[in-house]
Amino acid sequence: MNSRLFLDMHIIQTLPPSNINRDDTGSPKTALYGGVRRARVSSQSWKAAMRNYFKESGEVANVGVRTKDIVSYVAGKIREINSTILEKEAMDRAAEAIEKAGIKLKDNKDKSAKEAKALFFLGENQAKDIAKIAAEAEEDAKGKLVLDKDLLQKVLNDNVAIDIALFGRMVADDPSLNEDASSQVAHAISTHGVQTEFDYFTAADDLSPEDNAGAGMIGNVEYNSSTLYRYANVALHEFLHQLKDRGSMINATKLFVEAFAKSLPTGKVNTFANQTLPSILVINLREDRPVSLVSAFESPVKSEEGYVAGSIKRMSDEMEKIQKFVQKPVKTLYLAIDNVDITDGEEVDSLDELLEKLGVEIENYQFS
Repeated sequence: MNSRLFLDMHIIQTLPPSNINRDDTGSPKTALYGGVRRARVSSQSWKAAMRNYFKESGEVANVGVRTKDIVSYVAGKIREINSTILEKEAMDRAAEAIEKAGIKLKDNKDKSAKEAKALFFLGENQAKDIAKIAAEAEEDAKGKLVLDKDLLQKVLNDNVAIDIALFGRMVADDPSLNEDASSQVAHAISTHGVQTEFDYFTAADDLSPEDNAGAGMIGNVEYNSSTLYRYANVALHEFLHQLKDRGSMINATKLFVEAFAKSLPTGKVNTFANQTLPSILVINLREDRPVSLVSAFESPVKSEEGYVAGSIKRMSDEMEKIQKFVQKPVKTLYLAIDNVDITDGEEVDSLDELLEKLGVEIENYQFS
């Protein structure tokens, strides 16, 4: 038996002209890699898209929220528990309980309520449990709620929402509330060099006089097109430790894989309608360590007939080469749109089949 099991996910995905992740000037994000300018989509951007996918899937109830407005969020849960508690009292009870737990609060902009000093990641079930404690707490002689800090912190450290477990939580004011991330998501980069292009546009004013030939608005939008290499991993042993139930861990892992494959950041999506899916998804289960295959593209792919086939070939070859340094994967599963042969890999015909087989592999794995 092995105490560790890592899930590696590798995707090659093409984006047409698009700008799904902008920098502070509105330009598509880029990175230098191998001395060549590449398209880049930040891990933060794709993780946000994945969290939205979790919420929209309806399959997992215990998904977290990340907000400064934590007091009103918990106050709403208090009023769900006891509708006789008025809004002002619910806000006061929520603020007391949250501060007692070790989360620093401050007045919001209009000083009408309290809010967290920084974004705080709170699970749905955790919020309900905090609200229950606050709603049922008795007051002391000075009118303060009698609250147990250890109990409140236990609530915030137990029953962890899947996105908190996967992506982590950092609380500078009280490190005991930190949650280590069981997953890592890389910045996606193009497998080839890119150049930013410009779309000059004009918009007509529908109510402009007929003798006015000028445009109602002019401007330009920057964009590029790219074939991306995307990578993420999950430390399944750590994820199991966090969720404390193998069935929940397996279901959440399958949802993570599905979200990684099917989610897409929404930047300028109405402008470019860049609604693409991966050309290939490769899953490796490893016992030694997670391994990215991005080194396959340190030398950029060059082609006048598209980048997908060449990128998939580079990635497949790199997976074989790295065996000189690491153990052979316990299992390799892959799903490809076109005919592809991945050495020692098991090809599946659909994402549903891949997720089913992945679930069986994890279910049967003997964690020590």
